[in-house]
Amino acid sequence: MARADKQAAVAEIAESFSDSAGAVLTEYRGLTVKELQDLRRSLGANANYAVVKNTLAKLAAKEAGIEGFDELLTGPTAIAFIKGDVVEAAKGLRDFAKANPTLVIKGGVLDGALLDAKEIAKLADLESREVLLGKLAGAMLASLSQAVYLLNAPLAQAARLAGALEAKAQEDPSILAGGAGTPAAAEEAPAADEAAAEEAPRPRGCCRRGRRADRRLRPG
Repeated sequence: MARADKQAAVAEIAESFSDSAGAVLTEYRGLTVKELQDLRRSLGANANYAVVKNTLAKLAAKEAGIEGFDELLTGPTAIAFIKGDVVEAAKGLRDFAKANPTLVIKGGVLDGALLDAKEIAKLADLESREVLLGKLAGAMLASLSQAVYLLNAPLAQAARLAGALEAKAQEDPSILAGGAGTPAAAEEAPAADEAAAEEAPRPRGCCRRGRRADRRLRPG
């Protein structure tokens, strides 16, 4: 490879490292051309799967500021430069490796930190971004529903009280005047009874007996 072509290839790989959220190194020994194509399709927009030369990848990793990458670059190497959801890309590689054991996941890098094969497997076991967002949205909706219920509960109680007052007022309009009406008439009833008693005629015998009693009590 000419020096200019080598520099261009290194620059391209280094740019892929820099522009990616993460990268997963694999050994593709034994995979057919068709299987490699199937792997690229399965990753979709989440990752760009590229076959690289180890010497160029080492130079590119150093240029991108990634250290400790050299020991992973052995054997036929292909790198999945992750552009989309890191978890989804890790899941895609894991599932493809299960169906095609000749694909070996060796490790990777995420946000500048090196990951071994076990850590990549743990990453693949995490829930995807879409699932997490769905759970977050569900939790937010549940909290919002509770908040709306708490805000509306006093209003509903006030509406029920107002309805009960309206029904009672239709039965007894005096309630709207501060409770006058029937209770006031009940309080005035004793005074009316006393006045009626004073005005009522006395029985005839009561006065005569009273005068006779007076005469007996007078001296001589």
